[in-house]
Amino acid sequence: MILRILANTPSWVWGLLAALLALGISQMFTRSASLSRVMFLPAAMTGLALYGIFSIFGANPAALLAWCAAAALAVPALLRRPPPARTRYDAATRRFTLPGSPLPLLLILGIFLTKYVVGVTLAMQPALGEDALFAPAVSALYGVFSGIFIGRALRLWRLAKRPDLALAC
Repeated sequence: MILRILANTPSWVWGLLAALLALGISQMFTRSASLSRVMFLPAAMTGLALYGIFSIFGANPAALLAWCAAAALAVPALLRRPPPARTRYDAATRRFTLPGSPLPLLLILGIFLTKYVVGVTLAMQPALGEDALFAPAVSALYGVFSGIFIGRALRLWRLAKRPDLALAC
């Protein structure tokens, strides 16, 4: 059955996966980036998560509430933690030095796989789309992913506004 699912997956999905893998792998190495660059990935991944919700569940209030609640819990959890060691912001060049981390790759894959598995599941069992718990559960998972991305980005934004916070790490 798995081979049939994989064979029936549109080829553009594999292209998207390759691009997302490349993006995630690039985050595993120390790099320098501007504030707008570090805000792009969380915005894009949050957009992809919300697209996942709206494309499958529409404007389902329970799904949107679950996403908001999960993101609202994840963001402060990340903001309470200091930036990773060796994270620096140079106000003169307005650039961050960011240590590599596998976390963005794992989050990117989490969002992609959630969208893929939910799509396959609903193709095989369409009635789940009407289940009262399915939409909020999936949306809460998307909310956790989004909240982690948003929290990481806000932590960097806070560092850019107050570079002295990096000294506390």
